[in-house]
Amino acid sequence: MKYWDKFVRRKTKQKYKDQVDEDTLTSLLGAERAPGDTSFDYRYNCWLWIGVILTNGQFLYRVGYLICSACGVFFSPFFYAFLLIDVVLSFPMLKAILQSVTHNIRQLVLTIMMTLVVVYLYTVVAFNFFRKFYVQEGEDGEEPDRKCHNMLTCFIYHFYAGVRAGGGIGDELESPYGDELEYARMLYDISFFFFVIVILLAIMQGLIIDAFGELRDQQESATEKLESSCFICDIGKETFDRLPRGFDIHTTKEHNFANYLFFLQHLVNKDDTEYTGQESYIREKYDNRDWEFFPVGECFVKQYEDQLLQS
Repeated sequence: MKYWDKFVRRKTKQKYKDQVDEDTLTSLLGAERAPGDTSFDYRYNCWLWIGVILTNGQFLYRVGYLICSACGVFFSPFFYAFLLIDVVLSFPMLKAILQSVTHNIRQLVLTIMMTLVVVYLYTVVAFNFFRKFYVQEGEDGEEPDRKCHNMLTCFIYHFYAGVRAGGGIGDELESPYGDELEYARMLYDISFFFFVIVILLAIMQGLIIDAFGELRDQQESATEKLESSCFICDIGKETFDRLPRGFDIHTTKEHNFANYLFFLQHLVNKDDTEYTGQESYIREKYDNRDWEFFPVGECFVKQYEDQLLQS
């Protein structure tokens, strides 16, 4: 069976496992094994692990870090400069700035592609009608500087000089005053400035700025949520502040997040043949990324209060 066939079938089973019985899904997908089949598909598992590794950003970053370090040792200290990126990733705020570029990467790439198309259209117009403005006469004995003698150089010049210039391509060309194409050139320069500089570049900047603001708001919201309610039971801080022990005692003693984390790690390291009934239940929920075993809305203090009210 090909890798992608197995991959699609595995994803299908994960998606519909709550709606269709697992045995039925296995039978429909043709993924059931023959009785007594204990074979191990090395090719499938190799491709699976390669896919996992190549899509793990942290792993790829560490591999790149190792390569830069090795190149710095064996080739040139120049490569040590790239190791300073680790300083940026050590600070959450600086890391958020980098993430703001990749957060809307799809929209950003599409906007860049749109910019290339628009610049190319202006290149076609300039190549056919305004090519003379791109020729700068050289000194005695030197050939004139032709920045638009073919479509490729003309497009590269428009993208390199026109997009970088604050006023568009018009800032990089000779003045059209007194020329027979004066008004056409003015319209060309103004429209390039409006569509490329004002609109498209502003869209790219807006995507990055909005992404940074969104990531910052998410971080602040998460921090505020952790400070105002218990991570485990999601009961608000004001509920515990009315009690003698208070919110801090509850989050450090009764519902300590680290204790839950250590318990899950204990289950991962423990042999599944030694699980108790409760441990088997929690491990199954954990493997399926189902967090129903967290006591959301419940805690010992609340249960004690409810018992007092009932009595």
